Amino acid sequence: MTTVPRCAQLIAAPHWRTVDFLSDLHLQASDRTTFGAWQRYLAQTPADAVFLLGDLFEVWVGDDALDEPGSFEAECCAVLHAAAQHRALFVLPGNRDFLLGDAFLQRSSVTGLNDPTVLDFAGQRWLLSHGDALCLDDLPYQRFRAVARSAAWQQQFLAQPLAVRRAQARDIRNQSEARKDAGEVYADVDTAAACTWLRSAQAHTLIHGHTHRPGEHMLAEGLMRCVLSDWDAAAQPPRADILRLTASGLQRLAPDGW
Repeated sequence: MTTVPRCAQLIAAPHWRTVDFLSDLHLQASDRTTFGAWQRYLAQTPADAVFLLGDLFEVWVGDDALDEPGSFEAECCAVLHAAAQHRALFVLPGNRDFLLGDAFLQRSSVTGLNDPTVLDFAGQRWLLSHGDALCLDDLPYQRFRAVARSAAWQQQFLAQPLAVRRAQARDIRNQSEARKDAGEVYADVDTAAACTWLRSAQAHTLIHGHTHRPGEHMLAEGLMRCVLSDWDAAAQPPRADILRLTASGLQRLAPDGW
């Protein structure tokens, strides 16, 4: 059983008519196709607000990466800053980019969100999370998460040279890919825990990413969860779905329907 975290609340601005949710883009310098699709999406979406629900980046090793000449991180912040001049942007950290800090938020003109956050929109409450904290059966990850979210661990990690942090991040990614190649199946969101979160937040729908298993799931009477897709614009067919929320409800849109 998971402890119910303190839930933040965000009340939608009165002029918002369309809200988009996306997650797990895993942006990285080696994947210009997905970066380009994301850049085009931000430039053309009709949404009044866009919520990036974790793992926007494949890895984030510290805000000082923004100061590295020609860094991919700085390029991404410039894209976000340009988009933020036309619509509200929000980011909620994931398991790959939980070290996003104040310098990133300031440089990108994005508002940071706690995990979880309730969005009050069109008279209803929607619970937003990355989703990793609800995958209770992934015990090794939950142990790491508890340590890595501590101030002491983060201070020690960020005190290392940037090059060392980048190398460590590469090693972690390589290990993760090796487990995927070996056929390891990752844990899904725990239904009982998700229901507990929803009832505590007085919300009816949980919107999350992390699992890369897009779909809709009825959890209990009046409670459901909607899972965002990951992004890989080079895949066939491309994976880059969004969830669009209006007063009429949620709609899942593939790249050709943005």
